[in-house]
Amino acid sequence: MTSTLDTIEPANVSPTETEEVHLYETIIEARSNWRLLDWKELYNYRDLLRFLVWREVKVRYAQSAIGIGWAIIQPVFSMIVFTVIFGKLAKVGSDGSPYALFSLSALVPWTYFSNSLVDGTNSLVTEANMLKKVYFPRILMPLSAVFAKLVDFSIAMTLLLVLMIFFQTPPTWGVLMIPILILLMMFTAFGLACWLTAFAIQYRDVKHAMNFVVQLLMYAAPVVYPASLIPAKYQMYYALNPMVAVIEGFRSALLGTRPMPWQFIAIGILSSTCITLTGILYFNRKERIFADVA
Repeated sequence: MTSTLDTIEPANVSPTETEEVHLYETIIEARSNWRLLDWKELYNYRDLLRFLVWREVKVRYAQSAIGIGWAIIQPVFSMIVFTVIFGKLAKVGSDGSPYALFSLSALVPWTYFSNSLVDGTNSLVTEANMLKKVYFPRILMPLSAVFAKLVDFSIAMTLLLVLMIFFQTPPTWGVLMIPILILLMMFTAFGLACWLTAFAIQYRDVKHAMNFVVQLLMYAAPVVYPASLIPAKYQMYYALNPMVAVIEGFRSALLGTRPMPWQFIAIGILSSTCITLTGILYFNRKERIFADVA
């Protein structure tokens, strides 16, 4: 018995046409435990970062009667309390500026920093289910908290400018330094959030201690008092807290309470860079265990 094998050609395909087959190869390589940011990967996930930032803003004001007014209430109420207690009763100096302006010019950057730090620290714990379901650069979580709080910061800054007009206090040329001070503020919040969120997902005590920690940090920065109260021999050590440079820089730029504190800013930039780089390194070091301990 013989059999015939017929060749079946695809319809509508010319014998002269050739079909190209493209093969793609994905190579998975182990990454070093100690590494900084993968900028290419972050760029590829930029849409996710935008979504996380927008969700942070949306969730904050969802089903809220006051809505975005909370961005004003928090610094305003703190300003009123500080003005009464420290300005009127304790007679704390304000470098010749009205104490309401003096305290609000510090509370605007400090409120941003504290809220970013708390939300950034809790970001991985809050999104524990997301960590277990899909891969994405985990560092986007604290980063999104830092960017989302810029909305509240912008609203509070508008309020501060309105109060400056009311008190007839014009800004100085130092306003040119405001963008640098904002970047310093953001990098500091991001660096500390990287450290603390890596701790918080493994040790839940960190989450519960954050309100207490932030309150202590506030008194380690010149929020309710001027940096001039610190003895001169200790001021360089005091400036290791980057928020000292940010707050005193804001006051110098907006109120003219003192010359621009260049030494504070230089030390603050070095300190913030150290905090941020080590925070990223430690975060990436611990990243592989996040899904297991979340």
